[in-house]
This record gives sequence, C-alpha cells and structure tokens, in this order.
Amino acid sequence: MSDERRDDWTQGPELSREEVERRRAAASSRGDEPADADSVRLAEVQMMDRWIGGVLKEQRQSRRWKIFFRLLFALIVIASLCLSAYAMFLAQGEGASASRRHLGIVEVSGPIDANGQASAERIIEGLQQAWRASDADAVVLHVNSPGGSPVQSQRVYDEIRYLQGQGDKPILAVIEDIGASGAYYMASAADRIYASPASLVGSIGVISAGFGLQEAIDKVGVERRVFTAGENKAFMDPFSEISPAQRDFWQSVLNTTHQQFIDAVKAGRGDRLSDDPALFSGLIWTGEQAKALGLVDDIGNLEQLSRARLGEVSLKDYTPSLDPWALVSDKLTSAAAHWLGLSNGASPVRYQLP
Repeated sequence: MSDERRDDWTQGPELSREEVERRRAAASSRGDEPADADSVRLAEVQMMDRWIGGVLKEQRQSRRWKIFFRLLFALIVIASLCLSAYAMFLAQGEGASASRRHLGIVEVSGPIDANGQASAERIIEGLQQAWRASDADAVVLHVNSPGGSPVQSQRVYDEIRYLQGQGDKPILAVIEDIGASGAYYMASAADRIYASPASLVGSIGVISAGFGLQEAIDKVGVERRVFTAGENKAFMDPFSEISPAQRDFWQSVLNTTHQQFIDAVKAGRGDRLSDDPALFSGLIWTGEQAKALGLVDDIGNLEQLSRARLGEVSLKDYTPSLDPWALVSDKLTSAAAHWLGLSNGASPVRYQLP
C-alpha cells in the first residue's frame, strides 16, 4: 500500500452510519477492497493501534518533562540549602578561631544604602559584635565603597564615636580600592585610617543627579499630567521646568548637607588635616596623596596592620551574613542603576561618586 494513500479511518471526517454503509457498498461494487467483516475489523484495529501509539508517545513526552522539572526543582532546592548553610555557618566569622587574638573586621562593601549590603543596620551590628568580643584586639572597618546615603553614613559615624566613648579598644579603618564620599565619612570617625598607595580616598562632597526631559516629552507629543498640593511639590519631576528659585533652594540643601560632612570630618580628623582649600571640594586622591593631606594616617593594608599589631595575620569577620539571593539581587540592581545613570537609593542626595 502506498504511503500517500488516504486513510479515511484516521484522516477523514467523522461519518454517519449510513455514509459508512454506502461507502462499503460502493467499494464492493468497484472491487477496490473486500467488503467483508474481517477487512472492516482489520481497519478498525489498525486505527486503534495508531491511536494508542499516539497516546503512548504523548505520555512518554509528558513523563520526560515531568522528570526534567523535578530534577531542576531539586537542584534549585539543594543549591539554596548549600548557599544558606554557607551564609549561616561559614561566611560568619571566617578567619581566626574564637580563642586567638585577632582583628575584628566589619565590611563596608559597595554602595551605602539602607536596603543594600552596606546598610547602617548591618555595619552597626558588626561593630557592636566586634567591640564586645574579648579576643578582638581592635575593631577594623574594612572599607571598599564609593559612598552612598548620607543618613546611613551619619549613623555609622555616630555609632563609632559612641563606642569610642565606652572604652579604649581601638577602632581603625582600612581602605581597599576606594573609600570615597560617604564611605570616607564613616572612616573619618576611626582612631586611625590606613590606605594602600593606589587606594582612592576623599571625594568630600554631595551630589544630586537627574535628567531634564521636558523638551523630549514635547517632541514625542506626550502630555504630562501631575497633580499636587503645594507649588513646589513636583519641582524634582524630570518632565517639568525648574525655576531659578527652586534651583537655588535645592542648592542650599546640598550646601547644608555638605557642611555637615565637612564638620564631621574635621571633628574626626582634627588637626591632622591639612589646610589645602581643595580638601572639601569633592576631589579624590590616591592613598599617598591622601596621607600628605591628612586624610589617612599611614600607608598599609589589612595584612600589614594585623602583623604590626599581633605579629601574624589573624582576622575574624564580624559582619552579619546576608541572604545569598538578596546579595545577587543587590549586585544586579546596583549594576543596572550604575549603567542607567540612576541612583538606586531612597534619597536623591548622595555622599557618593557619580
């Protein structure tokens, strides 16, 4: 039988009983096929066999997908458990054992933000734990941040100053790649600040960035509808004009916040600061330049500091652990905000590099 022959049992339309009998009679009269009961049963069996084969094939495919998704789900669960176990038992307190003298490390890493890994709540908790640890020779703020929220920076600064009044355990700051703006704000409260020769230090200034899109929205023919109570309520709206008076007002807010920054650095660093007029201009310097300006006390890194104080590298991390998934989400959000030129913090005013 040819492969191209039409099979009315499986490919044709559904027929009435009378139409079936008529076709049988016509086929018999033409001599195409024997119109006996055996041939009919054979065709029915073949049709049923094809139908059963199709059902079994679909069931096998469905079973394969179920197995795949179950394995995928199991892998996700196992990965989550492993990451959680790492965060709970390994990431917390890495380094020296509890019985050895060590430096109590508190990490300040990434943009400073209430919802990020460098939040005041997390940093302060780490500072308190390291301060209470009897085997911690000193508390070390390990800084690697471009800055961020003024309020979060002020909270950490105030907590360091408070702890300094509770005892004589040193609180030190070590700057890695960068300790700028709000991160330097925090560090300036420490008893001593250390930086590597190529570390970036400073940026004592305030920034508020955005876009003016009022002309763009006019060109595309879109009408902006904003309803407010208060004539200046929407002055930060990027699709609205900003008046000279509003611009002057916002500049006064930045100037006030900048002066708070300057006063805090002067209180923390005292007469170690130079009288260079560019010190509070927002410029950023290398570690070597920062030492000459009095922004840092010595050139050195974490390992060198530990050897100088303890004779060996003995470090213990007191930074509270983070949910691994939250950490990944925070990294992606920060990267997206950076590339879009947006702030991912709650406040439009930032102690942060652009």
